[in-house]
Amino acid sequence: MLDNILKRLGIFCLVLTISTSLVFFMLHSLPGENAEVMAKYIFLGNVELNPSNEEVQLVKEKFDLDRSLLSQYSSWATNALHGDLGRSYKTNAPVLEEILIRLPATITLALIAVLMSLLIGMPLGILAAVKQNSTTDYLCSTTAVLGLSMPNFWLALLLIMVFSLALKLTPTIGYGGPSHLILPVVTLGTATTAVIMRLTRSSTLEVMRQDYIRTARGKGLDHREIMITHSLKNALIPIITMVGLEFGHLLGGAVIIETIFAWPGIGRLLIDSISARDIPVIQGTVLFITLMYMLLNFTIDILYPIFDPRIGGS
Repeated sequence: MLDNILKRLGIFCLVLTISTSLVFFMLHSLPGENAEVMAKYIFLGNVELNPSNEEVQLVKEKFDLDRSLLSQYSSWATNALHGDLGRSYKTNAPVLEEILIRLPATITLALIAVLMSLLIGMPLGILAAVKQNSTTDYLCSTTAVLGLSMPNFWLALLLIMVFSLALKLTPTIGYGGPSHLILPVVTLGTATTAVIMRLTRSSTLEVMRQDYIRTARGKGLDHREIMITHSLKNALIPIITMVGLEFGHLLGGAVIIETIFAWPGIGRLLIDSISARDIPVIQGTVLFITLMYMLLNFTIDILYPIFDPRIGGS
């Protein structure tokens, strides 16, 4: 057990180091000088205007951009270990504070999208498995393929055109009451619903072919009791894994959806920071998303023995 924990901690540190260093050095490899781009936002407020050499040099001195890349990254990583993610180049506000202010909006969006996916995807997956090779099964499978194949940005625009502009049932953009959640949640959760539906179907079919299910049927147990007591509990293990992965994916993958719907989450913060070359905010956001993704996977590993005691005893 201890060896497993140490191994995971090692992987944890390695992933964090690789992800943050890749983002840092890739940002510095983009065309255009960072100090010049930052000066356009800080001094001129317009990316189309060109700052003077004095303004560019002032930005370099203020944010220590004259130092080598390794020195800059080393300083940031050392401060991050002490909980200091630096200050935004653009607003001069603490990066951690900006992330925490926007985090509830992103978590709300991702959490409701996952709940919607479970409430829709699991029942349809079970129904498709019970009625294998029937019209219902084919309809559910076709719907799942469409949900997986449809780009979420295209679906977002389609939903806006139909429900906001044509029918005027929901707000187009913004962050407010429950009505503002409908379109972003549906857009974000469609692909996840399709994934959970297909996985639930295949997992349920696999469990239903096991010997203990045949034995339960031979004893004359009720079909509903077999599905709930025996089949569903064992079929949940791969579904739990997928839910955790999809939730982490939604936290980091809501960037496009938050931008389209003007949702004030960390995804939109990341997009705005990339435009301004606000490296501390980009680094902090990537670090935060990576941390949450890995913590979710660790939590899933802990939950495994609850659904299958054989895992805890192995």
